[in-house]
Amino acid sequence: MTLSDVPVDTRVDRLRAALGDRVAFPGDAAYDAGRVPWNVAIDQHPFAVLRPESAEDVVDAVRAATACGLRVAPQSTGHAAGALADTDLSDVVLLSLAGLRGATVDPVGRTARVLGGSQWNDVLAVAAAHGLTAMHGSSGDVSVVGYLLSGGLSFYGRAHGLAVETVRAVQLVTADGSLVRASADEHADLFWALRGGSGAFGVVVSIEIDLLPYADVFAGMLLWDASHADVVARAWAEWTATAPETATTTLRVLHFPPMPELPPFLSGRALVVVDGAILDTDAAASALLAPLRALEPEMDTFARIPSAGLVAVHMDPPDPTPALTAHAVLDSLPGEAVDALVAAAGQPGLFIVELRHLGGAIARPAANGGAVSSLEGEYLLHTIAVVPVPEAFAAAAAAVRAGIAPFEPWRTDALALTFIDGGGEDATAGYGAAAARLRELKRLFDPANVFASARAV
Repeated sequence: MTLSDVPVDTRVDRLRAALGDRVAFPGDAAYDAGRVPWNVAIDQHPFAVLRPESAEDVVDAVRAATACGLRVAPQSTGHAAGALADTDLSDVVLLSLAGLRGATVDPVGRTARVLGGSQWNDVLAVAAAHGLTAMHGSSGDVSVVGYLLSGGLSFYGRAHGLAVETVRAVQLVTADGSLVRASADEHADLFWALRGGSGAFGVVVSIEIDLLPYADVFAGMLLWDASHADVVARAWAEWTATAPETATTTLRVLHFPPMPELPPFLSGRALVVVDGAILDTDAAASALLAPLRALEPEMDTFARIPSAGLVAVHMDPPDPTPALTAHAVLDSLPGEAVDALVAAAGQPGLFIVELRHLGGAIARPAANGGAVSSLEGEYLLHTIAVVPVPEAFAAAAAAVRAGIAPFEPWRTDALALTFIDGGGEDATAGYGAAAARLRELKRLFDPANVFASARAV
């Protein structure tokens, strides 16, 4: 009899014997609490759930799971749970890393050591005390590890590149249950693979990153009614064509339902918003924004703010949200593409249609980078649809795909790994030329395919 033939009850008994009450199974109260991801549109049903609170707990979990012929899926917040939607979790132990949170800062070396389940708010709070910040994304409650090791697009990106380039070392538990530190000097092949391959190579228990020397930043948003979407989108497209690398911005069209908990300027409205950051003096940043401000936005919050406040500029939802997304990377944004954007923004079923300005340092491969160190293309197109009830899932999936379909003439072969959020999507284009070597290293470090990653290698 092979391990895969071991009866379910026997596996349950073996896991309980090895892990005690740290592991939860269907029917246990902790099971449902641990299996629900941030993206609550995704209904996960793993074999078991475990919430480790130390690196030793992770070692125990991986060893016990593999001894029972089970796989392991690490998950910090579950923002990217959609990418696991088509993965059979019936033989998977889900490791909910929410108990592994915290960060310590070395202000002299301008680095931080971050525990594997931490969110960006955990890092920004301690970094700000030293006049430092990090290459975070547009939401403070996103997993540091998942975001970084999948590339990471930041409002500092056009000046500093992909956030993954700030990673200096990774401590993880590998498929054989070993606790390993990977860096440029230790397990260099594994370190290369992790920077892009992320959770496909192990369970990260801590990560060491470089910080940025910004105590404050010129950032904010410009907001108009969506009736101005055509004019604003054309102006932003022209503006970004010559914008310096110090400026990283997005253009979004948002449709808010009438909800009393929303502020009046959002509730029940359709809006077009330009937001982002400009790494320059107040005077230079204001001069750069002048063509957009000339369009007379009804709200203009661009100003010098504490760098920790940048994470709130994009207004990502603060609470778990049921949603589906799709994206494409564009090599240009001509007038016809702007027409397609405005048309897509009016499509029923879409909550957000967004363009993020890429280029600059984001497109330049790093000299000593890992499997992913750059993203070719000039713009990232992102569509989002809310799934208020399970019955709306199919319509939402169709809406986000339809939102990007008209942009085929301007699409590149690239994909941004952190934006791959649908079950069954092929992540190969996100790895580019690194895909073949990544697959070889996956076979070397995880020959039994122990780790069920949100983005399979």
